Amino acid sequence: MNAEKSSNTINWILFVVFTVIVVAMLFLTPQWFWLLLPFPLTFLVKALDVM
Repeated sequence: MNAEKSSNTINWILFVVFTVIVVAMLFLTPQWFWLLLPFPLTFLVKALDVM
């Protein structure tokens, strides 16, 4: 169970990191931000234990 909790924490951290990157991409190159959208969405789903 400890490994599962650690994995969940890593997924939350990666979700936040990629969300910040996507928001930055919206300001820097708005036409390309959608390329990074799968990453935060995937880590959000994994962090919520839906997948």
